[in-house]
Amino acid sequence: MSTAILARPTAGQRLLGLWLACVGFLRLLSQRPVGLVGFIGIVFFLLLAFVAPLFVPFQNDPSLVDIYLTPSQAHPLGTDFQGKDVLNQIVFGGRDILTVAILAALVSTVIAITFGSIAAIVGGRVDSTILAITDVTLTLPKLILLIAVAAILRPTSFVFLAVILGLLQWSSLLRQIRAQVLSLKERDYVEAARSLDLGLFHIVFREILPTMRSYIAIHFIFAMTEAMYAQVFIVILGLVPVSGSNWGIMLYFAQGQGALFFRDSIWYILSPILAITLVQLSLVSFASALEDIFNPRLRGSA
Repeated sequence: MSTAILARPTAGQRLLGLWLACVGFLRLLSQRPVGLVGFIGIVFFLLLAFVAPLFVPFQNDPSLVDIYLTPSQAHPLGTDFQGKDVLNQIVFGGRDILTVAILAALVSTVIAITFGSIAAIVGGRVDSTILAITDVTLTLPKLILLIAVAAILRPTSFVFLAVILGLLQWSSLLRQIRAQVLSLKERDYVEAARSLDLGLFHIVFREILPTMRSYIAIHFIFAMTEAMYAQVFIVILGLVPVSGSNWGIMLYFAQGQGALFFRDSIWYILSPILAITLVQLSLVSFASALEDIFNPRLRGSA
């Protein structure tokens, strides 16, 4: 009688598997040009926000003789009302706005996954209570609530702002996570995990959620887009400190200095608008491609 011993994969085997998975994913993505362009756009702006500042010096010194210069070799996107280089502000302003978007999406996703899964798995009064809170949250006007919360708390850091945005975004995703978990918890492999008494944490995070990775990733991306719009909105309203660099802060100062009414300042106000728009288009295009790739019905009809 022989006994088969199943060895755990080594670190090298795991890296090889991850590499093959990435190659396969990129091959599927390359068949969807819009999604591929979106992915390239996301990578570009992440590099612009988090890598480029390591190699480009921050230019914060005003120059009264360089106010509202048009694009040139020295200033590819012109200058602002203080004579500061607009491209330099775009480079250094991307880090805060993307960090807030990522953190806010992470907070809302973690809340939705945790409590949506608990509601679906535990059921009973726990499920009813979580759903009741979620339904109340869904009925609240989020934009007005965001303005009120920001006006009262006056977040002094963008991390605090990200937490506030995340706490206002989770409700719709929670219901969707709960519905997905309800449809999966009766599967044979979940029942087997229950019979082995592996615990709620193992069942949710090791058995159920891995099958929902693509679904969660898509909603994470859309949560980022919502967080970006929300933070730019309240920055323009002046409800958060306007120190530092941020594309929303650029718009705040642009409208405050009347840049809309001066032809020479068009690049100053268009640059952050264009950057925000391109990031949003990249995120939405990539999310649409992900849904196409991971949804068998859509892939079969493509």
